Amino acid sequence: MTCHNSAKKGEIAKSVLMPGDPKRAKFIAENFLEEIKLVNEVRGALAYTGKYKGKEVSVMASGMGDGSMGIYSHELFNEYDVDRIIRVGSAGALSDDLKLGDVIAALSASTDSGYLNHYNFPGVFAPTASAALVKKLIKLDDSIILGPIYSTPVFYCDNEYFEPCKKMGMLAIEMEAAALYANAAELHKDAICLLTISDIIGKEENMTPKEREETFTKMINLALELAISF
Repeated sequence: MTCHNSAKKGEIAKSVLMPGDPKRAKFIAENFLEEIKLVNEVRGALAYTGKYKGKEVSVMASGMGDGSMGIYSHELFNEYDVDRIIRVGSAGALSDDLKLGDVIAALSASTDSGYLNHYNFPGVFAPTASAALVKKLIKLDDSIILGPIYSTPVFYCDNEYFEPCKKMGMLAIEMEAAALYANAAELHKDAICLLTISDIIGKEENMTPKEREETFTKMINLALELAISF
């Protein structure tokens, strides 16, 4: 157990889905898993372990931002012997080719966060998804939209701030992938980030809460199939 996680060793599966929202973690556990058990509720970061198609899977909320994801993913990898984390979240689209409800997978996560500084990497470290998970994902769904994203702790800012990201081909913006990918790289684990487009940056287009819940189902099903493919 850690000061952030009261689960006992062995109560968290080797594959973990990580939404940001604790309520979404609860929703996934109650609607997609069987034989579920609540294994953590410290600080409201709900974690459940259950079975999907007979195989053990856990789901745990990461909270918002790189700091929160950095803590929880590091502890899952390092203290609970988790092998892979699949982030399932929402994102704001930068690419003109994306529309509301599209599901994308982040091959890399550029960032303006200072989270990566503590690695003392000589140069600019480029956090990426794990090749093993990308290959499995493509086998499950060869129509999945793949590409780079931008991971930032900044939520409220002028849209012009993200113009260089769009120019450099970033598909979308979210807040946690860079920290997750960096932790996975350091600890020699696997990670990938699946995102449903819930907003279009620069336009007044966004999903309602009900639409988010219904549309995210496709992403969750894909993530669960990926989680049990090992």
